[in-house]
Amino acid sequence: MAMRIAVARGALAVLDELADRLRGEVDFVTGPADTPGEIAELTAGADALVVTLHRLDDPCFAAMADSVRVVGRAGVGLDTIDLDAARAHGVAVVYQPAYAVGEVATHAVAMLLALQRRLSQSDAVVRGAGWGGGAEIGPIFSLGDASVAVLGCGRIGRAAVERLVPFVGEVRVFDPLVTEPIPGARLVADLGELLDDADALSLHVPLTPQTRHIIGRREIRRMRQGALIVNVSRGGLIDEDELALALADGHLAGAGLDVFETEPLPQSSPLRTAPNMLLSPHNAWNSTSAARRLSEWTVADVIAYIATHEVNHGRLAVEPAVRVTSVPE
Repeated sequence: MAMRIAVARGALAVLDELADRLRGEVDFVTGPADTPGEIAELTAGADALVVTLHRLDDPCFAAMADSVRVVGRAGVGLDTIDLDAARAHGVAVVYQPAYAVGEVATHAVAMLLALQRRLSQSDAVVRGAGWGGGAEIGPIFSLGDASVAVLGCGRIGRAAVERLVPFVGEVRVFDPLVTEPIPGARLVADLGELLDDADALSLHVPLTPQTRHIIGRREIRRMRQGALIVNVSRGGLIDEDELALALADGHLAGAGLDVFETEPLPQSSPLRTAPNMLLSPHNAWNSTSAARRLSEWTVADVIAYIATHEVNHGRLAVEPAVRVTSVPE
């Protein structure tokens, strides 16, 4: 009998190709998965559910068919999934932290370089006035003289460091879980030392209750006047109101964000009108290769978990012993 995998609408880039390849082994069903009712309908008779940024809280897990043994998170972050609820309901959760390391690190560095070289301003000058110089474009500090701070040094943080080292004067790193030397970078003892007089900051940490708004007014003001901030991790890491204020009053010379506290970014967000702001739509992961890897790895790990309780590409965030059909009050 074929395995049945429910896929939230839009969760897999190459779903049709996978369905053809696995025909006879896996039956895929797809549909909306934004409410408990939709999840109950979609997962009827399914062995697994695949999602991306869909929010799965306790009512969502309670609504899943009893047959569901694993949720495949097609992506890296887990802040949209209530892992305690998954554990309580006996549903495993597998995610893919390695599928787009190079893409995300490159996007972060590309944003930093675009901000540092003031490419948006240069483009606007040529389009608007036909030509211009330093006065119209604004001051540009030398990366060879700059100190770039990297907060978080997991896979993506390390990849960003590797890309920065060849052309940055100093790369300093803070990650409380990292104690071994990082080639080309200087490990610092705390967040304050990381930020003091830094010319730029790139964030590479997960969003947790401890890291929410880890960059607020105090942290921004510790950075050098005219500094830059790039965030390709999670929007909730930065107090967006304070970021907009620091851009407006000139303490920050620019910021590049691929992620936002609320997505899509609301039309009323002050980030939309903040000066020297570079925005992208949670797209740092994107390449044709990464999209394919994410789809293939997620489905492969879901299948492997159902068959063996092991995964080959990603990691298990929750690995319950059994699927329970009711949770005590």
